Formats: sequence, C-alpha cells, structure tokens
Amino acid sequence: MARLFADLTPLRVSAPYRRLWSAFGISNIGQQMAAVAVGLQVYDITQSSLMVGLVGLAQLIPLIGFGLYGGTLSDAHDRRLVGLISALGLWLCSAAFLAQSLMQSQSVLLLYGIVAVQSAFFAVGSPARQSIIPRIVPRDLLPAANALVTLTWSLGFTLGPLLGGVLVAASGTVSLPYAVDVVAFAAVTWAMFRLPSLPPIVEPGKQAPRAGWSAVKEAFAFLKGKLNLQMTFYQDMVAMVFGMPRALFPAIAVTWYGGSTRDVALVLGLLSAAPAVGALVSGVLSGPLGRVRWQGRAIVGAILVWGAAITCFGLVRWLPLALLFLAIAGAADNVSAVFRSTILQSATPDEYRGRLQGVFTVVVAGGPRLGDVEAGVVAAAFGEAVSVISGGLACIALSVGLVAKSPSFLRYDARHPVP
Repeated sequence: MARLFADLTPLRVSAPYRRLWSAFGISNIGQQMAAVAVGLQVYDITQSSLMVGLVGLAQLIPLIGFGLYGGTLSDAHDRRLVGLISALGLWLCSAAFLAQSLMQSQSVLLLYGIVAVQSAFFAVGSPARQSIIPRIVPRDLLPAANALVTLTWSLGFTLGPLLGGVLVAASGTVSLPYAVDVVAFAAVTWAMFRLPSLPPIVEPGKQAPRAGWSAVKEAFAFLKGKLNLQMTFYQDMVAMVFGMPRALFPAIAVTWYGGSTRDVALVLGLLSAAPAVGALVSGVLSGPLGRVRWQGRAIVGAILVWGAAITCFGLVRWLPLALLFLAIAGAADNVSAVFRSTILQSATPDEYRGRLQGVFTVVVAGGPRLGDVEAGVVAAAFGEAVSVISGGLACIALSVGLVAKSPSFLRYDARHPVP
C-alpha cells in the first residue's frame, strides 16, 4: 500500500525543499481565499461574469512580459534572491487587498490594478521557485517532488475557497479572507530567506547567462525543434484556455443553484474547491506516478479526461454530481501538471531552466487567465452553460489534433529525457 501513496522521500532528504514545500502549503491556502474574495467583490460590484473574467486579463498582461523576463533573472542571478524579492512584493499586494476592503472601496479598477501588480511579482518569482527544485532535490526524485508540490497547490485550492466562502458567509465581508492571506504569505518570505545561495552554474569555457530580452530570445531559439517541451506547453494551453470555467463560478452559483447571499458564497466556495479536492486525492495517491515511463501519453490522457469532465459539469444541475465532475477534472489536471513539470526539469539544461520556467509560468498561469476571459466573453454572448460545454469539447478536439500533428510526444521516454 505504501507505493500507492505520495513518496515523501524529497521531504526527508532535503531540508531546503521541506521548508519551501511547507511554506507554500500554508500560503496557497491564503492566496486562494483571497482569489475567492476578489471574484466575489468584483461580481458584487458589477453583477457581471464578464467583469469577473477581466480579472484574468488584468493578471495575464503583466504575466506574459514579467514571466519571460523573470526567467532570465533566474538564470543570471542568485535564484534565492530573486525568489525572496518577489515574495516580499507579493506580501505587499496581499496587504493592499486588505487595505482596500477595509476602506470599503467600490472601485473595480483598483482591484484590477492590485491584481496586475500581484501578477507581475508572481511572474518574476515563479521561474525562480520552480528552477530551484532541481538544485535542491536529486533528479530521480523530481517526479515525487513535483507531485508533492502539486499536492500543496491542491490543498490550497481545496481549503482556500472553502474557508474563504465560509468566512465571507459568516462575517458578511471579504476583509477576513484578505487578512488571513496577509498572515499566511509571510511563510513564503521566511522559506526563501532560509534557502542556501543558488548562483548560476557556469560550465567551463561558457559565458555566464545575462538577464534581458536577448536572453528571452535565446530561450525561444533553444525551444526551436524541441517538440517534447513544446507539446507540454501546447497541451496545457488548450486545457486551460478552453476548459477552465472558473470565472463563471460566481454566476453559476447564483443562476444554477440560487439561494441567499450566504448560500451563494458557500456554493461558490464548493465549486472553486471541487477541482482541488480531486487534485488533492490524486496527489495523495501519487506513488505510482514515479514509475510511469511514457509520460507524454499520461499527459494527453489526463487532458482528455479533464475536457470530458468539464463538459459533463456543464450538462448537470445537481450540485453533488457537478462537484464530482469538477473533482475528476482536478485529479486529471494534477497528473498532467506533475509530468509536464518533470519533463521540463529533466529535459532542460540548468542554464536554460530559469528562462524555460518563465515560459512555463506564462503558459501555466497565463492560460487560466486567458481562459477566464474566453469563458466570460462566450458566457456574455451565449450563456454560462454554452461557455462551459463548448470549452470542454474544444479542449478534447484540440488535444487530439496536437497529438495527430506531433505523435512523437506519445513516445517520450522518462528514462532517456529528450527535449
């Protein structure tokens, strides 16, 4: 039975990894509580799914530029320092959310502004955090380490929305979730401060990487012809852009399931948490993932399950069954995330890891934001049900189309990583 459960070896062999993992487990809960609060606040002010979807656009624009540039910082400078500075910036953004709610601001533009700045700091710090892992964990333990990382994200996405919804329902205000986020995110700053110095590794005879847009061009030049790495990005984009109905959850809670303001807040918390519950279960039972050899096949299969589950979610109106389909989708997405991270970390030379993690950040974090916009636009034109169902079906069709164009991805061998 031990092989069925998550492999905890990375936590035992690496103290820096253990601290980082613990800190993000705590902070992710607060961050997701705040995300629910932002969605509720925007919808309360505007009564519009489109305006909630535009929160994703406010995140996406800085995410693209700062994510790519931030990757070059992680290759050119001490990754610990880059991660620490970005963590401090994110903590200040958490404090700004709390301040505007205490002042009872009714400005959607202010919320968009804070979200944009927060996204910029996240985009700079994420490549550093992800490229740190291969430096503090042995390569053979990367699948286990990534599974544990996704487990903390899943825990945050599970408890955060639930607790956020409960706190808003109990207090009648979004200030309390914001306050918890301020306290929780301090853990990340502590963990980054405790990391050892992680300067760039420069091979003899090679020039040290430099930060800047020329370094971004070098990363894309490296990606040229690297079909396995490209496919990890493409597959995730189709899943998140077309199959992510998160921006519709406030409207779905109101129009599909109704009830009082407190009932709506609780339903929203359940809808937001359900995918993470599935991801959490698959993370706890992630032991077998470390033995999967054909990781490209696992990614494609997981994304097809994701698209099918999202489609089914759009077809039902019984809340328990809807939550089950969202949980199945979350479990599939978690499996995909583990293997996409592992392929990127294993098949990429260290000198490019920061920059490629920057691209990864733009795709992984930007895809859902673009998906928020896509879902909101389609919902505004045709309704929430059409938006959810069409998105799930498009995800399936595009994933199959990508594999038909690049079938070699199905033959990716974890024992012999080829970018």
